Amino acid sequence: MAGHSKWANIKHKKAATDAKRGKIWTRLIKEITVAARMGGGDIAANPRLRLAIDKAADANMPKDNVQRAIQRGTGGLDGANYEEIRYEGYGINGAAIIVDCMTDNRVRTVAEVRHAFSKFGGNMGTEGSVAFLFKHCGQLLYAPGTNEDALMEAALEAGAEDVITDDEGGIEVLTPPHDFSIIKDALEKAGFKTEMAEVVMKPTTETVFAGEDGQKMQKLLDALENLDDVQEVYSNALIEE
Repeated sequence: MAGHSKWANIKHKKAATDAKRGKIWTRLIKEITVAARMGGGDIAANPRLRLAIDKAADANMPKDNVQRAIQRGTGGLDGANYEEIRYEGYGINGAAIIVDCMTDNRVRTVAEVRHAFSKFGGNMGTEGSVAFLFKHCGQLLYAPGTNEDALMEAALEAGAEDVITDDEGGIEVLTPPHDFSIIKDALEKAGFKTEMAEVVMKPTTETVFAGEDGQKMQKLLDALENLDDVQEVYSNALIEE
């Protein structure tokens, strides 16, 4: 099925991620540590850890850093004890925002997140205030020019939930979160290379922004993403270039 063009947004996010490589490493170390603590250090039995290690490889993180993070998580090395916290809130024109954090200081984190919201025109909501507007799923994104019919056939055969093509020809494959790694592997073996692949909170509806409102919304999202304790920021804002 066709959908609203979002390829520019995807490329923007990828470029922003590439530009913050050092911070990405810090976030991945936290994710690997927590994943190993919660599910053990065996990637065959811990899909979350495997996904984090795959992301670390994509970010060119040295294997020694990855191994130390796993050892910290499984108790082999001392380190900070991170906890996961999710905050929800509203941006410009009431757009929904989810902010996933990992922190060793909950008081510091909530103060920084609240300050970013208020400084850039948003406000924090209560738990559950916007989460119902998002779906937890695996998301695999393929560039325009990918063979749509072949990808759709391979994806559905591997167990994907949906295949969506946008107006520019970019293709999005959605998976159940726990089957994400299996389906990603199957599509790689079939010859399909992703532009981005992750488990996300995907908005079920989108609010389109342009002009000054779009710039304000982007500043708010950037401010939240730049906080040290923030791992991921999700929003139903679709900001037109």
